[in-house]
Amino acid sequence: RSGGGRGPSGTCGARRRPLVGGHLDDVAALCEAAARAAASAPGALRAKLSAQLAELCGADPPVSRDRLAQEAALLAARADVREEIDRLDSHVAAARGILAAGGEAGRELGFLAQEFNREANTLCAKSSSLELTRIGLDLKAAVDRLREQVQNLA
Repeated sequence: RSGGGRGPSGTCGARRRPLVGGHLDDVAALCEAAARAAASAPGALRAKLSAQLAELCGADPPVSRDRLAQEAALLAARADVREEIDRLDSHVAAARGILAAGGEAGRELGFLAQEFNREANTLCAKSSSLELTRIGLDLKAAVDRLREQVQNLA
């Protein structure tokens, strides 16, 4: 058997492409859920920030207004996950484009799986809610399933 039918254009690769596409659909759905959860985060962040500001305002010695503004800006920047969600969405689009183009896709999709994992890790690290953390963990599991199938395309 020459090649064994296991390459990207062989039987194994052809059968795995729909599985990879399904995993990409799962990742895309989780990205949408993360975007919805992140949209509700400003209210929770505002409440958390208010509590922290109240604590800092009562600190002895008192904290300056400039320092309070710096802390508020830092907390807000740390909790903003829109950039990660945008990158995840662009990685989904790129992966779908690679699959649609046909040919050897394993290496490129493997690289994208690493990028998906980095963004999912950052999403979890920046999460300001249990819901967003759960979505991030589900995303990491979906990316792992995607990575497993992608390895079979190589």
